[in-house]
Amino acid sequence: MGNSVIKNILRFIILILVQVTILDNINFGGYVNPYLYVYFILLLPFEAPGWLLLILAYMMGISIDAFENTMGINAAATVLMAFFRPIVLRSISSGKDYEKGAKPSISDFGFRWFFTYSLILIFIHNLTLFYLEVFRFTHFFATLQRALLSTIFTLILVIIVQYIFEKPAK
Repeated sequence: MGNSVIKNILRFIILILVQVTILDNINFGGYVNPYLYVYFILLLPFEAPGWLLLILAYMMGISIDAFENTMGINAAATVLMAFFRPIVLRSISSGKDYEKGAKPSISDFGFRWFFTYSLILIFIHNLTLFYLEVFRFTHFFATLQRALLSTIFTLILVIIVQYIFEKPAK
């Protein structure tokens, strides 16, 4: 348990640093923005209670907001993502509970499960983030396109990081 807490604290700090120093400077034609910091919420343990998910998501989002000067939109998007996480987990679980000690990862549940899980939650995050940023529906389809493209790019980054840093199942 102590090892897991330390690992998550380090992941929290590293993802914030990578996001604000590297990824915030990537913007392809105004449409694609990678948001790798959502990886932190994706990898939180299944046993984490809902209140803790929401608090950690808020802390992650507000930390990004502090660096980006975005007045809480990242916090709102990450909290909504964390709110939907248990719902998404129940909907893709095929009716069985997750084993104790299992992690939401490719190594524990396979590529298809992780892809579906990540895709849904990243899309919820990006859709919320971009519509809060624009805060109007006059550019509905342009904002939707931006959310979709950023979701695809973020999902690719998440899967690459998952393969690089997660140990395969034994």
